[in-house]
Amino acid sequence: MRKRVYFCIIICNIQFILMNSFTKRIAKLLGLSEQGVDNTLTLLDEGCTIPFISRYRKERTGGLNEVQIMQIADMNLRMKDLEKRKETILKTITEQGKLSDELQHRINECWDATELEDIYLPYKPKRRTRAQVAREQGLEPLATLLMMQREQEPLKAAQRFVKGDVPNAQAALKGAQDIIAETVSEDEQSRNWVRQSFRRDAIISSTVVKAKKDTDEAAKYADYFEFSEPLRRCSSHRLLAMRRGEKEGILRVGITTDDEDCIARLKRRYVHGAGKCQTLVAEAVEDGYKRLLEPSIENEFAAISKEKADDEAIRVFVENLRQLLLSAPLGQKRVMGIDPGFRTGCKVVCLDAQGNLLHHEAIFPHPPVNHRMQAKLHVMQMMEDYGIEAIAIGNGTASRETKEFVEDTVREYEQSSPAVFTVSEDGASVYSASKVAREEFPDEDVTVRGAVSIGRRLMDPLAELVKIDPKSIGVGQYQHDVDQAKLKKSLDQTVESCVNLVGVNLNTASQHLLMYVSGLGPVLAKNIVDYRREHGAFPSRAALKKVPRLGPAAFVQCAGFLRVPNAKNPLDNSAVHPESYAVVEQMAKDQGCSVGELMANKELRSRININRYVTEEVGLPTLTDIMQELEKPGRDPREQLEAFEFDPNVKEVDDLAAGMILPGIVTNITNFGAFVDIGVHQDGLVHISQLANRYVRDPNEVVHLHQHVQVMVTDVDRRRNRISLTMRI
Repeated sequence: MRKRVYFCIIICNIQFILMNSFTKRIAKLLGLSEQGVDNTLTLLDEGCTIPFISRYRKERTGGLNEVQIMQIADMNLRMKDLEKRKETILKTITEQGKLSDELQHRINECWDATELEDIYLPYKPKRRTRAQVAREQGLEPLATLLMMQREQEPLKAAQRFVKGDVPNAQAALKGAQDIIAETVSEDEQSRNWVRQSFRRDAIISSTVVKAKKDTDEAAKYADYFEFSEPLRRCSSHRLLAMRRGEKEGILRVGITTDDEDCIARLKRRYVHGAGKCQTLVAEAVEDGYKRLLEPSIENEFAAISKEKADDEAIRVFVENLRQLLLSAPLGQKRVMGIDPGFRTGCKVVCLDAQGNLLHHEAIFPHPPVNHRMQAKLHVMQMMEDYGIEAIAIGNGTASRETKEFVEDTVREYEQSSPAVFTVSEDGASVYSASKVAREEFPDEDVTVRGAVSIGRRLMDPLAELVKIDPKSIGVGQYQHDVDQAKLKKSLDQTVESCVNLVGVNLNTASQHLLMYVSGLGPVLAKNIVDYRREHGAFPSRAALKKVPRLGPAAFVQCAGFLRVPNAKNPLDNSAVHPESYAVVEQMAKDQGCSVGELMANKELRSRININRYVTEEVGLPTLTDIMQELEKPGRDPREQLEAFEFDPNVKEVDDLAAGMILPGIVTNITNFGAFVDIGVHQDGLVHISQLANRYVRDPNEVVHLHQHVQVMVTDVDRRRNRISLTMRI
């Protein structure tokens, strides 16, 4: 029993030392205070979410934002993974009986994954190589003799090793050279020299596989049939395009460097003087470089460059997704949603202010059916019956024609004039066939579900888009080619961040939206919806504590991000956390008013000296946030929704001509430019060089998703269906 206690104490001490080491290293690498990093790691270990830590634990972190906390969390995970790798390496080398104190110290002090693998490489179990076979044949002493380069007659010396599976002296020398080649390829300094050459001079090139050159699949890779450029200058989208072409068997992609320079440098390291031994060693060095070392470093740089390209593509995707999720909402209005179409008609749905489906039907205002007048009467009747306040039209096939029809109908409707909006329908078909949609509308077909999604997107894009796999929303580049686990993690973090930034109405939010709220997840989200269905609307945040399995820890995490409109306590509809209610109540008491009066009266708030309310638990950062929230309780950080009109004279690609200046909507942003919808069923590209009259490093510096812009047509490639645009007007 005592030994077990001692062992546990030792393990705890090791974990404490590692944690302290992690803190110091993370703080140094990120340029942050050790105390802030240490407290952040502690909060993360306690199960706190990143949005919660950044919003409600500023005193403990020193005011770190979400990005910094995310960096700390990611770096901590990488260091833990590296520590596990060290344990495996130490165990393997120990089992071989080759672990010296110096080697153990080097491994323990190493925090670079590449360097660690270089240290381990000579000891790493590997498949039966030519060098391993030669060692089994007893040729390692001969390899050592050759490396010393003192033997005048190596062939004669090799005769002593002719036995067993070694038929003659030539075979003995060849085996010894194989050992030397592998030794050179596993030498740390040799590998670092070659890495330096790759960093400085590496060229990435692609060529087309001749058998695939004239196929339709290959046409989209035409720019890469004969392509090369320095690897360090190769942008993310070009590298991912080449790798996709390689994966599809259309391109051959390689990374090369100055082989002659590398071989010459290695020979200067290993070959001393001239002679027969030196010649054999030089041959082995060249073989080791070409057969083992160069391919190994090429694979390494292929992986590194792919990872960097993935990270950049994911960064772009994340930024686009954030902008899309935070798109301006219309709010709780009675909405008509229309999924437009020609032959199959337009599917129309009517929704109440909470997004509930009230009615649906199909109309056929366009060819080939052309029941325009009948469709107009039906739309007018629906507007009257359901008090429609706004109309959302999907931006797919027949969108422009449907919008013109609806606007014409609205003008003739005498009772009111609902605003008409075009809404992106990317991913609507994915939602309509999903499990979530089937659970929401088990008795409706996919066309009805899609139209409902379009209508709800107008009311609250965030609440609706969280139901769709972000990869299906259409705002990324090469999203299916990047590391899928890393992409999913980044996108999930982005959705969580946006949901908690905006806040969620506890009494109207869907289960899918609630599951992204800090501290909840799928099970508690379902329990909240079930409880709400059984007991009615929540009268307060405190009532959440009655939800099954929602304990004190989960309540602390989620409460500040949930809103209860019309609650008895007005703070329940704000971002002030329940743990800070007492502070606000004391402020109101000191001003001789109620909390509601304090929130409504700017003059009363101006009299408050927040320094008086500083305690050990509540500092100035939290008090500052409280005062900002009291000024605009429950404010929505998203922009106001604006209507948009395409040029009425431009409807098809054939209507375009160079020099035309047109209104457009930004639909996607990549690191090489922005795609803009100008109303011709094919988005045009504004290359990054054409976004502004200055150098632009990142398109997000200039434009954002769904921004209304003016563009000029510079070129129309009808054969490839490409439209080139500029914003340098």
